[in-house]
Amino acid sequence: MDAFQIGDVAARRRQTGESYLQFLGKGSLSVGLYELAAGSEDPQQPHAEDEVYYIVEGRATLRAGDQDRAVGPGAIVFVAANVPHRFHTIEETLSVLVFFAPEHTVVRDT
Repeated sequence: MDAFQIGDVAARRRQTGESYLQFLGKGSLSVGLYELAAGSEDPQQPHAEDEVYYIVEGRATLRAGDQDRAVGPGAIVFVAANVPHRFHTIEETLSVLVFFAPEHTVVRDT
């Protein structure tokens, strides 16, 4: 069994200086924490994996394809693989659990 506390994961994410921290990867599934400050831009590109967002904190609008959806704490949204999507109009600092299936490979610029 693997178990995590969101506060501990958030602290680890802040230490990296990155907006996304993948903290679980099991081949068929990965889970990460994505955090964006209020008013910031979401730079993400489409992914090759299906994903589910669970909004832990904050408020924003999520655009997926040609649809916009206001999201806030407790919202759960599915985005299919390869669909362009991003958060915008980030009103409050956004904290999002991201579930990828299969596991997402995080690529860092070097």
